[in-house]
Amino acid sequence: MNGGSGAPGAPVGAGGVGPDAALVAIDMQDVFAVPPSPWASPDYPRALAGTRRLLPAFAGRTVLTRYVAPAVPDGAWRAYFDQWPFALVPQDDPLYEITDLADVVAGGAPVVTRTTFGKWGPELAAATRDAGTLVLAGVATDCCVISTALAAADAGRRVLVVADACAGSTPENHERALEIMRLYAPLIEVTTADEVLSATTN
Repeated sequence: MNGGSGAPGAPVGAGGVGPDAALVAIDMQDVFAVPPSPWASPDYPRALAGTRRLLPAFAGRTVLTRYVAPAVPDGAWRAYFDQWPFALVPQDDPLYEITDLADVVAGGAPVVTRTTFGKWGPELAAATRDAGTLVLAGVATDCCVISTALAAADAGRRVLVVADACAGSTPENHERALEIMRLYAPLIEVTTADEVLSATTN
């Protein structure tokens, strides 16, 4: 780690955002969007607006992910769901729907569903066609976004986290997560939608 401290809006690195880069919209689901869900992010509307700004530049190269609870929690997850029993519902429960981006799903964008915070794995690698650069948006910055970013970076993917297309469990936790991810530069770059769009080559 290099202890980098690039601020949101720092220019995307010299590699730009090539035509094979993939946009990953992480867990843009009702459970993280709609009160009274205790997991609803107060800044979800910002993440949705930022994600929608990015979509046209990644037509045919967008993947959505979805978090769902395990049918039977195991190990440390048992204590976790003792704390959050509201979330122990079937995977097809409306709580876990991708309502706000349903049009993107209907348009053919693949959806990767996992019972883990981090969405990186063989399924996401395949869905993004092994893209060398992943552009991450979604929720929550301090949970599923950071978990996905670190694992993808470990796997050798270049990761761009779009700060204004993400939302945390709180504004403070959003900023804390961004600060942690900046420590992983140049594997992970924290940037903005404007910077990504200006660097995108179609």
